Amino acid sequence: MTTIFWAGDSTVKQNSILTYPQTGIGQMLDRYVNRFEVTISNHAENGRSTKSFLDEGRLAPIYDRLSRGDFLFVQFGHNDEKQEDPARYTDPDTEFVENLERFANCARNKGAIPVFITPVSRRGFADPGARYRHDRWAAAARSAGERLGVACIDLTAMSERLLSHTPTDVSDPWFMPDGTHLKPEGAMTFAGLIAGALYRLGGDYRALLAPEYIDSQEGA
Repeated sequence: MTTIFWAGDSTVKQNSILTYPQTGIGQMLDRYVNRFEVTISNHAENGRSTKSFLDEGRLAPIYDRLSRGDFLFVQFGHNDEKQEDPARYTDPDTEFVENLERFANCARNKGAIPVFITPVSRRGFADPGARYRHDRWAAAARSAGERLGVACIDLTAMSERLLSHTPTDVSDPWFMPDGTHLKPEGAMTFAGLIAGALYRLGGDYRALLAPEYIDSQEGA
C-alpha cells in the first residue's frame, strides 16, 4: 500500500475531538484518495515552519518509515513568514528553499516522491493591512520545485482565486474565527483543490485518487 506522508503546520494537522471544529487539510484528503490502495500518515503539527520542524527532528520518523513509491507532501509557509520569531522564521530566498530541498532529498533517498504544496490562503489575504502574506514563500516553493524537478501544487494561488470569487457568506464557515485555521467545510474544500491538482498532474499522482473521484473529473 502506498503511503502519503505529510509534513506541515496546523492547517494540515490531524486534529482530535479536543480541538473540534478545527480541522486540517490532511484529515480531509483521505476522502479523495483510493482508500484501498493509499494511506495517509500525517506528521503536521501546530505552529511549525520548515525550520522548527527540522530543528525538532520531526523529519527523522518520516525518513525511517518512507519506502519506495511513497509520497512526501510538504506544506509550509504560515510560520516561516513570522520574522519576529527567529525559531521559526526563514528567508524565502535562502533558508526556506534550502529546507525544502532537505525534504525533497529525504524522500528521494528512500525512493519516494516529494511534492511541494504552497500554503493555503488566510481568510483576509487581500486586506491591505494583512500582517502576513504568502507571496514570497509561495513563489520560492514554485521556483524550488522547478529547479529540483519536484511537483509543486500551488494551493496559495488556487485558494486565493477561490476566495476572491466566493461570496463571503459562503466562505466564512470555512474558517475558524482567527481567519487562518480551518473548519471541516474549509478543510474539505481546500483538500479538493489539492485532489484536483493531483488529477491534473496525472500518472502516479492521479493514481493516488479514488476511482469515483477520477470518474467525476473525467465526466465533468
